[in-house]
Amino acid sequence: MSVPKEDPVRLLSAVLNRVDYRRINAAYSRLGRNEYPTRLLTKVWIYGYMRRMVHTRALEAACRENLKFMYLLEGHKAPDHNTLARFRSRVLRSEVGEDLLRQVVELLIQAGFVDMATVFIDGTKIEANASRYTFVWKKGTEKQREKLNAKVAEELPVLLDKAGMSYRLPEDMTIRHLKKIRKRLYARKQAEGIEFVHGTGKRKTPVQRAIETVDGWIEKNKRYTRDIHICGDRNSYCKTDHDATFMRMKEDHMRNGQLKPGYNVNVATVDGFIIGHYISADRSDMQALECVFKSINPSEKRRNMQIWRKTKRETGSRCRISLMR
Repeated sequence: MSVPKEDPVRLLSAVLNRVDYRRINAAYSRLGRNEYPTRLLTKVWIYGYMRRMVHTRALEAACRENLKFMYLLEGHKAPDHNTLARFRSRVLRSEVGEDLLRQVVELLIQAGFVDMATVFIDGTKIEANASRYTFVWKKGTEKQREKLNAKVAEELPVLLDKAGMSYRLPEDMTIRHLKKIRKRLYARKQAEGIEFVHGTGKRKTPVQRAIETVDGWIEKNKRYTRDIHICGDRNSYCKTDHDATFMRMKEDHMRNGQLKPGYNVNVATVDGFIIGHYISADRSDMQALECVFKSINPSEKRRNMQIWRKTKRETGSRCRISLMR
C-alpha cells in the first residue's frame, strides 16, 4: 500500500524539499551529530499541525503507525517524543519558523500562485490561557510607588532618630539610598551586639524596628519597579502571563464588558495563502499594522512600507484603516 499521488502529504513533502534549512542547522550545537535530518522533523511537525496533532506523544505514535508520516520520514525510524519536543521548543519557536514561512511565500510567488498586488489583513483578539483576576495596572502601580516614597520621606527621619542615627536624606529617595541606610543599621546592630527578637512578650529595639521597616520598603519598591518595567509601553499585564495585556474581547460571554488578558492577532493573506502574521499585546490594530507590513515577504517589504507611510500621511494622525472582519 502506497500514498496516493493526489494526497496533500506529497505536495507538502515536495514544497519543503525546496526549502533552505541552513538557518535551522545553525540553531543546533556543533558538538555531536543530529540523529534526524532537520528537513524530516520539520515535515513531521508541519503535517502534524495540518492534522491537528499538537502533542508530542500523539505525534510519536502517528510516526509509528500512520503510513503518511512514515512516508515523510523516508525510511528513518519514528522519532521519540522528547526529540520532537526539543526540536519544536528550541528550533521552530525561534525566528527560524518565520524564515520558513518567508521561503514558502517566495516559492508561491515564483510559481504564480500569489499576486502581491492586493493583500488582505484580518485581525482579532484572542483570550490568553491565564487567570482573569491577576491584573496589574501601570498607573495604579505608579501611584502606589509615589505614596510609598512620600511615606518613606515622612517616617524615615523619625525611625533613624529613635535608632540614634543621623543620615542626610536626599530629595529623591531610591532603593540604593535605602540599601545604604540598611547597611549602616546592620553595622550599628553588630557594634552594639543587638539580638533580634520575635514573638509575643518580647520588645523589639528601635534598631530592629528600623531595619525591618526599611526591608519592607525596599521589597515594595522593588516590586513596584518590576511591575512598571514589565508593563513597558502597555497599561497592564497579567501576573500568570506577563506578555498578555488586559483588553476587551470581541466575544464577551459574560456580557459585562469585562477586560480579559489576551493578544492581538493579525494575519495577512493573499489568494487564500497566509503570507505574514503578527501577534502582539497591543490593544489597537493601528499599532500592530506597521509590524504586519514588516512581516510580509522580504521581497515586498520596501513597497509595503511605502504603502504604510502613504496611508498614514494621507489619513493623518486620526487615521482608521478598516481591516477585513
